[in-house]
Order: sequence, then C-alpha cells, then structure tokens
Amino acid sequence: MTVLNDIPQVAGEPSGARGRVAELHEIRAQALAGPGGKATVAQHAKGKLTARERIELLLDAGSFREVEQLRRHRATGFGLEAKRPHTDGVITGWGTVEGRTVFVYAHDFRIFGGALGEAHATKIHKIMDMAIAAGAPLISLNDGAGARIQEGVSALAGYGGIFQRNTRASGVIPQISVMLGPCAGGAAYSPALTDFVFMVRETSQMFITGPDVVKAVTGEEITQNGLGGADVHAETSGVCHFAYDDEETCIAEVRYLLSLLPQNNREFPPRAPCADPPTRRCQVLLDLVPADGSRPYDMAKVIEEIVDDGEYLEVHERWARNIVCALARLDGHVVAVVANQPQSLAGVLDIEASEKAARFVQMCDAFSIPLVTLVDVPGFLPGVGQEHDGIIRHGAKLLYAYCNATVPRISLILRKAYGGAYIVMDSQSTGADLTYAWPTNEIAVMGAEGAAGVIFRRQIAEADDPEAMRARMVKEYTSELMHPYYAAERGLVDDVIDPAATREILIRSLAMLRTKQADLPSRKHGNPPQ
Repeated sequence: MTVLNDIPQVAGEPSGARGRVAELHEIRAQALAGPGGKATVAQHAKGKLTARERIELLLDAGSFREVEQLRRHRATGFGLEAKRPHTDGVITGWGTVEGRTVFVYAHDFRIFGGALGEAHATKIHKIMDMAIAAGAPLISLNDGAGARIQEGVSALAGYGGIFQRNTRASGVIPQISVMLGPCAGGAAYSPALTDFVFMVRETSQMFITGPDVVKAVTGEEITQNGLGGADVHAETSGVCHFAYDDEETCIAEVRYLLSLLPQNNREFPPRAPCADPPTRRCQVLLDLVPADGSRPYDMAKVIEEIVDDGEYLEVHERWARNIVCALARLDGHVVAVVANQPQSLAGVLDIEASEKAARFVQMCDAFSIPLVTLVDVPGFLPGVGQEHDGIIRHGAKLLYAYCNATVPRISLILRKAYGGAYIVMDSQSTGADLTYAWPTNEIAVMGAEGAAGVIFRRQIAEADDPEAMRARMVKEYTSELMHPYYAAERGLVDDVIDPAATREILIRSLAMLRTKQADLPSRKHGNPPQ
C-alpha cells in the first residue's frame, strides 16, 4: 500500500504529487462549500436547508458518494463564461437508506437558483441511468427555478431527457420527488411522472404558469401558495401525495416510505421483524363497524386494528377522502390496503376516488406489493357533474388497474357492496384470488329500499297502505337476496368469517399466495382508459 507522504517529488515539478493532491483537496473544499456563507444564510432565511444538508438528512451517515462534483458548464454569453461554479447547481450521487442503496440528485438553489442548464441536465441524466442500471430507487430533491434562460433551448432539451428517463424507469425502480422549493413550467412534469411526490408547506410550490401569467391571461389574482402550494396539491389537485410542515419531517417520511418499497420490480419489499402475533384476535372490530349500513364509522380504525402494531402510511390522505390507500405490514410483510371510507361521502366511488385508487393499485402491482381491499361501498356517486366529467372512463381506470394486477389480491366485504362499485372493488369476478365477507355483508345490485321500489312499484302503488306494503317488500327482498350467506351459497365469496379472526385469516391467506405466479397475455402494452 502506497502512503501519500512517501511519494517522491518529480523533477521539474516543484509541487509534485503532494501539490497536486493539495490542489485537489482545495478544489473539492470549494465545491463542498458552494457559493459561500452569504448564499447559505439567504437559503436558511427562507426556512430552507441547503442541498448538502438535505442529502445528509436523507442518507445514512457517511454513505454518500458524489458523482461529477467538479463538473462545470461550458456555456458562453450573458456573463456565463465568468461564472462557472463546480457542481453547476445540482449534486448527484448515491448512498444508503437503512443500508439499502439509493440514488439521489439535489438542486442547489444557491447556484443559478438551481436552474437547469446543459451540464446540470447531463449530470441528472447520468445518475438516472445509473439508478436504472443498478436497480435502485431514485430520489430527487427539487429546489430549482426551471430552465436556465441564458442557455436557451439547450436547457429545454435537458428536461426532455429527464422526462424520457422518468418514463423508462416507471414501474422498474421506485421514483420519489421531494419538492423543497419552486418548481414551475415544464419542470413540474418530472415529479408528475414519478411514483410519489412530497411537498413542504410554505416553501414549495408547483405550477405550470405562475401567478403573474395567470393574472395577465385570466385577470385572477392569487399567491404562489394559493396557486400551487403543498396544501392545494394535497387536497385539491391530487398532485402531491404527502405534505409536511418542515423539511426534516418530510425527509424522515421519505426514509420511512423507502422501507416499505422494494429496490426494483424484480424484488419484494423488505420484511421487518414483527412482535405483533399473527394470531391476535381483533375483538374490537365486532363493535367498531355498525351492522346498520346507514351509520358511518372510521375505516382508518379498522385498518389500525388489523395491521402490525396499528402502523400504516396513508398515501394521498387528504385527497379523495372517500377512499383510503395505505401501505402497511401483516406479519412483517408489506401489503397495500385499499378501502372505502364511510366517514366521507358514505364511501362512494367518484371520479377522484377512482383515479386515486387506480394509480395506487398500479404502483403496487408494479412493485410486487399484495393488495388487500376492504369493501363497504354503496355505489358510484350519482349526479350530472359526475356523468358529464366522465365517471364512466374514470371509474374504468380502477377496474382496469385491478383486472390487470397480477400480485396476490384479497377482497374483504365488511358491509355494503352494491352495484357496479362492488364489481370494481376487486370482486371475485374481476380476478381477486380470495374473497371474504363478514356476517354483516350486503352484496346486491342496489340497496333493499331502492330495489323494492323498482321491483314492487305496482304493488306498492295499488296497496291500501303503501308504506306498510313498501316495508313488507323491503323485508322480503332482504331475506331472499341480501342475507349474509347469499353470495357464499353461490360461490361469489370464498368464506364468511368472524371479524375478530380477520388479521389471522389475511396473514395465512397472503402466506399461501406469496408464491403466486400469474402472466398477462403477450402484448406491447395495454391501452388503459384515460
């Protein structure tokens, strides 16, 4: 092993190897320091961390290995030739999160406002290619002002390369976008192409056209946060999956999400040690869900009772609240839960709920995460607005996602399962591997009241006491077609189970399905409804 101090001086080179190494360390120190203390103070004054501080929070201590730290742009004009900082405003490399390799790029807002130029884009392209080749997750820490105007169309072409790689990596490696500053114009499409988008309130925004353009074109006045802040995208647009108050919490949750995801589409998510007994009975469920289908309850409490230690990560928690999409564990194995939420719109399916669940199901299928669907759905939301806005094609997205999924799929009907919404929520006829039901289940074309009103309309109208006749017909329809064992008798559910045994039955069923092999027909790709 060669010791640096033992390297002899080379004749004619006064500095020799030692001098060269000293020069390297000096250049590297300048690159690590960035543009200086003033720029760092300004970044902190905005409530934001620097790019390197963010990477330190994200990765395991000492694991980061930077790529192309000494890269500088070659552009000229508009004063660019006099300003050529190392890194060119983006830090790229790899490291580990809980010992598992991840790739990361982070915009440095202190350099050119994090704007993307040709060299900047080339660095991102390279790290994305490395992530795809290595089969490891890619995390982008976004804090940039869009394309570098001084470099013109070369900068725009850089975005095209990013979008192309986002698409090529889709369903191959997990892609996570963390929005920690502004993201405007075409730059916003890269996060939209990734699997998950995190945002921080007050400091991060996403929009295609900013407030000034909106005002000039439409006359509407709005702030940046009002137009594209974290709460807007978490609650209204659905662009953001997770929103947090500060960067530290946000990045910690990114680490937690990574613990629930596989490295790539050829692996399974990591199993975690589990102290929660697989055979634990869930007695609370017997009282938690009312037998009366008109009474609401919180589906989140059902999920908490079933999964390991009551812990789960809800995706899109504040958007389309009438459906819950969550990642959790059962006996240490990662599972995905899709569940109607009776506390919001009675748990009906509408346009936004269908889109939310469809994308979640597709993501889980891509990354080998089994699906557990908890059903309590009274149907699709009726209304002129829903029909005119395309509930048919949007609802078909969820149907397509389930029918196309090859991961283990278990459906559990808690109470109501009416009409087309019953079929769409991973029914046995659409390919669910196992379908269970609680004794409180009601599987039917529609509710007893509505069904009796249609079938026995004439008898009710001609009766001396229409209300008494209606009540009798409702009771008759319920006893004939809506009793808890009607579907089981016809093989439409595999078993009617004790709610208290739900956890154990799900765990045992998933263990059996873990070796499931299913192939789709040979094709270039499907054509899902849009």
